[in-house]
Amino acid sequence: MKIHKEIYGTGEPIVLLHGWAMHTGIWRSFAKELAENYQVICLDLPAHGRSDNPTQFELQTISEQLIKAFPEKPCTVLGWSLGVTVSLDLAQRFPDRIKALALISGNPCFVNGENWAGMKRELLHNFADNLMTDCHTTLLRFLSLQVKGLPNYKVLVKELKAALQETAAPEQTMLQQGLDVLEQSDLRPTLATLHCPVILILGDRDTLIPVAVGQQMQILQPNLQLHILKKAGHVPFLSHTDELLELVGEFMENAHAS
Repeated sequence: MKIHKEIYGTGEPIVLLHGWAMHTGIWRSFAKELAENYQVICLDLPAHGRSDNPTQFELQTISEQLIKAFPEKPCTVLGWSLGVTVSLDLAQRFPDRIKALALISGNPCFVNGENWAGMKRELLHNFADNLMTDCHTTLLRFLSLQVKGLPNYKVLVKELKAALQETAAPEQTMLQQGLDVLEQSDLRPTLATLHCPVILILGDRDTLIPVAVGQQMQILQPNLQLHILKKAGHVPFLSHTDELLELVGEFMENAHAS
């Protein structure tokens, strides 16, 4: 299976994994700025962007295909949204290949449950139902949710739409299975047993990932570094680029010094 790869810069490698329905174009400008100090490797998830479709979009297949596109030396993985789920799965399956994890706007157990903050299951089911009737409108609604309530909402939606339209949208079946991955995956046991450095960065206005999940994740993994960005939504690499670059840079320096 072909996994689309974009590489920028030189130095310590950091692999970027995007979210559901997106591709590497969503954070290309952020990646290029990060590449001033590191080798940044952006990968399209299977079935997304310019990567090939798997027979089935499931975590094991995703991780087994992505790891083939990783650098040979252990590296940091930066995952965003669904990319957080994939990053945790990679760390579980290939711990010798993962040096550190930077998790942005993600949740090891995406839907809410007893004593766990997450997206309402009904909202996720609503997305799935709408995909069947009007895929394009559903994706646009998903984009607007990611920046809802932010001062520069219109500008951010325009950037998100432009990135979405750069390549063909994933096939409807793959999108549906991606939502299944989010609903059914529970990587909390993996998070609790991680031995590598971990940073979690959340936006206090994220409508998809409740900010309360940060403290819950810290209870599971006491060594986790938690940072809450003020006035940030689900895509801080677009709205809070400088702050995020600084946080990731400091984390990289500390992780690779240890």
